[in-house]
Amino acid sequence: MIVLGIESSCDETAAALVQFDGGERIILAEEVLSQLEEHRPFGGIVPEVAARSHLDHLDSLIERVMQQTGIAYSDLAGVAATGGPGLIGGVLVGVMTAKAIASVAGVPFLAVNHLAGHALSARLVDDVEFPYLLLLVSGGHCQLLTVEGVDRYRRLGTTIDDALGEAFDKTAKMLGLPYPGGPALEQAAKTGDADRFDLPRPMKGREGCHFSFSGLKTAVRQTIDKLPDGPLSETDIADVSASFQKAAGDVLVDRTANAIQLFREKNPTGHTLVVAGGVAANSHIRTRLTELAKAEGMRFIAPPQKLCTDNAAMIAWAGIERLNEGLTDALDFAPRPRWPLDPDAPPVAYAGVKA
Repeated sequence: MIVLGIESSCDETAAALVQFDGGERIILAEEVLSQLEEHRPFGGIVPEVAARSHLDHLDSLIERVMQQTGIAYSDLAGVAATGGPGLIGGVLVGVMTAKAIASVAGVPFLAVNHLAGHALSARLVDDVEFPYLLLLVSGGHCQLLTVEGVDRYRRLGTTIDDALGEAFDKTAKMLGLPYPGGPALEQAAKTGDADRFDLPRPMKGREGCHFSFSGLKTAVRQTIDKLPDGPLSETDIADVSASFQKAAGDVLVDRTANAIQLFREKNPTGHTLVVAGGVAANSHIRTRLTELAKAEGMRFIAPPQKLCTDNAAMIAWAGIERLNEGLTDALDFAPRPRWPLDPDAPPVAYAGVKA
């Protein structure tokens, strides 16, 4: 079973071929084109620029992965594309391209929830059995979920305001670090004193598994404003970065520890904690969660860093998972800018909740 995956939900254009024979999982070929240089002058992602770049480059990336493997379109078991959530212009480009290929090749079309791609990516590289506990942390999402099976998710906690990845990027911008901010902040934090600044740990110690990061961002701004006027020193930047990263790690550990208890109550046979999403590439976060899992007697799985950021291999794999369950999508599927993994999760009683 070979599936072509297409990812175009944000600022990476990507295509990949993944093969599954019932046991072995192989990424046959993958291409990812970053748009960092196109968006860097704006200090963030411009949706119109992103969509145009996907339109300009997606066809050539797909052709490249097909040529690398010598696989014909008619040999595919299906074509999977991110159907949402994401920047709708980019999602449209990927979905329409996938539909066209699937129609001409006479193979199934598979609309993949981008978050499900992240959620299932651990099963591409490891024999992770359902159910497992997932911490999904990225620029737009911060959630704790029970992954009960393909297309079966139960949300335990979510952010009541901002996602952690967005907090990383905004903090980096306040410090004058280059875009993208998350990796730049992690690098700066390596030489910093994480105990110099006493930043808050929002929601830490409370019941439940919800997150909040807007107050942490505000505290970073207030901390920077109290420093001497003029350009920030390298020491100041490193210390604020390290203090922020430590605070974020403390929050994640606290909230995830609560989620582990809730997870075990409903899933006594579950014993795996998975972290996925762009922030899962952060080495400090991985280390903290590894320590938590060990203390709780949980197995810890984090996909390789290249599978944490947006990529098409995880979309192809999610397509394979759907095919194995007999799940395909009609060609009238409508791309979705918002697409919660758990549509039945109750709304959180705060403004600005991101489902």
